[in-house]
Amino acid sequence: MPNDPRAYICIRCPRGCEVRFDLDEEGQIQDLTGNFCKLGETYVRSELTDPRRTLTTLVRVRNGVSPLVPVWTEEPVPKDRVLELAEMLRGIILEAPVKIGQVVLADPLGVGIPVVASGNVEAEATR
Repeated sequence: MPNDPRAYICIRCPRGCEVRFDLDEEGQIQDLTGNFCKLGETYVRSELTDPRRTLTTLVRVRNGVSPLVPVWTEEPVPKDRVLELAEMLRGIILEAPVKIGQVVLADPLGVGIPVVASGNVEAEATR
């Protein structure tokens, strides 16, 4: 793997720096350039060792003024498990009312990261 030139677009802030780097024979980062702050270096190191993503999606709501509520993982989860988590959430139907911060799934992947509601859905008014 000597002189393996690579580049990542850093997603840690809105700037979106193109961080370029080479890997040496041991797979260690060499000649890291293009990042305007320390977050770029941290991001590249994380992507190479333990890539993670925050999942944001929608979950169905029953008897609410809206049929969907936005949810997200409180912290980034392992990137290779995002689709697995999305599939779990696909089967969830919450009962209105739903409040911001309400736990939707406490620890669905067994890594200590909950999925929580990031919006409110009030219950439908009864007639």
